Amino acid sequence: MIPSRLRLPALALVLVAAPTGLCLAQEGLPDTADARFEALDVNGDGVVSKYEYDSDAAFAVMDYNHDQRISADELQSILGPPEEGAPPAARRIGVGDMNGDGELSDEELRRGLQFRFDWLDRNKDGNVDLAELKAGLGIPMVMK
Repeated sequence: MIPSRLRLPALALVLVAAPTGLCLAQEGLPDTADARFEALDVNGDGVVSKYEYDSDAAFAVMDYNHDQRISADELQSILGPPEEGAPPAARRIGVGDMNGDGELSDEELRRGLQFRFDWLDRNKDGNVDLAELKAGLGIPMVMK
């Protein structure tokens, strides 16, 4: 089992892109922006750094079957049951799936997380603060 301190940054991709009402009870993660931010800010310095938004941990947690690919089923298990109006996992994967195979490789996930982090970091200081997280919470960057 992956330690919970690695599990939190791993879910950053889906936490900031998902609706606030997302069911993540099985992961024990909070459902408010403030609580999510606190959980992601592992070192408690008031910002989420790129290190805390680490994609190595993200990939390790999401790749349940250890095949070096993130499938729609694996992502959906993290997201929980689809909510009305929220894009399904397959559509979310499609945004970053550069080779069109329906799954995310480590490189594709890394690219997506980097893009999302840079998008959230509005003041370009290399960190995401609570205001930046709240501004991007639940907003999809690109929809196909």
